[in-house]
Amino acid sequence: MNKIKELFKKYREVIMYLIFGVATTLVNWVTAYVIQKVFNLSGEGVEFTITNAIAWIVAVLFAFFTNKKYVFESKTVGAKAYFTEMGKFIGARLATGAIEISLPTALVSLGLKQSLNVTVLGKSLNYKSFWAKAVTSVIVIILNYVFSKLFVFRKKKPSEDDVTDSVAAEESNAEAEAAESAAENEAAVTENSDAAEETAAEKTKPADGGEI
Repeated sequence: MNKIKELFKKYREVIMYLIFGVATTLVNWVTAYVIQKVFNLSGEGVEFTITNAIAWIVAVLFAFFTNKKYVFESKTVGAKAYFTEMGKFIGARLATGAIEISLPTALVSLGLKQSLNVTVLGKSLNYKSFWAKAVTSVIVIILNYVFSKLFVFRKKKPSEDDVTDSVAAEESNAEAEAAESAAENEAAVTENSDAAEETAAEKTKPADGGEI
């Protein structure tokens, strides 16, 4: 169990990305399937392109919020930084979105038009041009991780000035703590000295009736 925890901690980002990458892909596929069935669209040509475009928009919105919060744990502060990050994310996804929208149609035209027929809860489901969609999804998942890691949610390394300021602040705090500790020790010594003087005075004071 500890070994599993260590591996998860070490590869947490990749594991979480794969989990939500699969989830995003499912959102994309389910959306496309629902659109095909509701509007009775075919799995070829312009109708297939429109289906994929709508599914892509829904999937991108889902991906942004899950990647930001759970995968890369971005800690942007302020509306400007938040929307700048969102803009970068959407820009990167537009690049891969162009692939996701156009590549399945291209693959179908090249002959990869096989559908997937499965039975779920006794009901037969026919996903048109499934394998063209599947191949495209694998390519897009890889590209999206690269863009998100290196461009959108990239963690900035501290500059030399930041490091210098941090070291100076730590040294200043250490000096302040040392000065405070010295002051407390000095006060304690003074208090002990006063107490010792009072004790000595009490001992040298003659007792009542001690004089002849």
